[in-house]
Amino acid sequence: MTRFSTMIGLLAVAAAGMTPVLAQTVSDDETPTTSLNIPGNVQLYGDAKPNVYRPSATVNGEIITSTDIEQRLALIRIANSDMVLPPEEEQRLRQQIFSNLIDEKLQIQEARAADITIDEAMIDQQFAQLAARFRQAPDQFAEYLKSKGSSASAVKQQIRGEFAWDRLLARNVQSTTNVSTEEVEAVVKRLNEAKGQDEFHLGEIYLSATPENAAAVADNARKIMEALRSGGSFAAYARQFSEASTAVVGGDLGWVRPGQLPPSMAQAAAQMEPGQFVGPIEVPGGMSILLMVDRRQVLTADPRDAVLSLKQISLNFAPGTTPAQASELAGKFTEATKTIAGCGAADAVAQSLGASVVARDILMRQLPAPLQATMMDLQVGQTSQPFGAVDEGISVLVLCGRDMPQSASAPDLQQIEQRLLDEKVNKRAQRYLRDLRRDAVIEYS
Repeated sequence: MTRFSTMIGLLAVAAAGMTPVLAQTVSDDETPTTSLNIPGNVQLYGDAKPNVYRPSATVNGEIITSTDIEQRLALIRIANSDMVLPPEEEQRLRQQIFSNLIDEKLQIQEARAADITIDEAMIDQQFAQLAARFRQAPDQFAEYLKSKGSSASAVKQQIRGEFAWDRLLARNVQSTTNVSTEEVEAVVKRLNEAKGQDEFHLGEIYLSATPENAAAVADNARKIMEALRSGGSFAAYARQFSEASTAVVGGDLGWVRPGQLPPSMAQAAAQMEPGQFVGPIEVPGGMSILLMVDRRQVLTADPRDAVLSLKQISLNFAPGTTPAQASELAGKFTEATKTIAGCGAADAVAQSLGASVVARDILMRQLPAPLQATMMDLQVGQTSQPFGAVDEGISVLVLCGRDMPQSASAPDLQQIEQRLLDEKVNKRAQRYLRDLRRDAVIEYS
């Protein structure tokens, strides 16, 4: 269950795919307060002291500095197109980053105590892959990070922490976690009983609220919505701001049915389309921002489950291409690709444009929502409208064939087993980390 995809999601606006996890804040064998001996008529003693933010700490003898925090904050700015945050939101983000860095220290220390070593060459390789996502060599990417107030070492340290924690979980948690046949059969039974019902794949950013601070929390939620509308990464904001346990996986709730959601969330989800987000929505204990990743009907055939045979023709723009030049190139590309009559002619047209061609079979559901809508009505042999970006180039898709789903597919037992296993591992990982926090010696300065 590698978490390097969360690094990609933090730095790239198009976050990597999310892994389903149950949305709960305590484990199955815990209750929120009954395990604590707290009287009903609580009386506070001593002078009240403000919760002062301290910019550095020593975690079991290892230091976290304010520079570490600022460099991680810079990574979030990079992920959100250098967006300027309001001072109060930025300060809250620093506190969350500080908490994340403490957890990261604990994870690396625990892996070290278990004699788990991380090959630095592997870290360098992952860093190079991330640099390639930015179309830069590792050295160039390091300079880019420095110019933005971060550093290569900050990125590599996060990669190191994720590798260490993943390997520790693989040894101490995954290896001793199992899913029984009875558990899988119970899920299959529930799916069959729910056949035809709506099911939503949702992302959530949950913010707790009380009657006293509800207005301020709602205002903060609206600011997050503004950032998302401006191109911010939903997964990155969920990891930093959501107060649900799903924050660690970018706010992913997995596939849920209306009956599993609070009424206000179910009502909102019923009216949402894939790729849409709404909020703030009042829910028990606070407010939520929802992202509709996808929707479907349980065990029911869907045209978006068709397998498309495609050819993608892509023309990359050279570095330094201006918007005006890009527009001119896009115009010529559009006119030329309009003449394509079937996939057999695609290669010749691409060659005349100096463009590349990739042939691939793909599930329609895996395409971005705007392209799904385009491909739904496209006939075999036709070409989609062009799509792309100034800094990436322009592409079209040629539909070579479409295999429609004939009937609803039966539940995939292997996928169900893997999902149940992931949920169990995530729960145990959360308990593991809480235990590390309880035993840690943390000195703030």
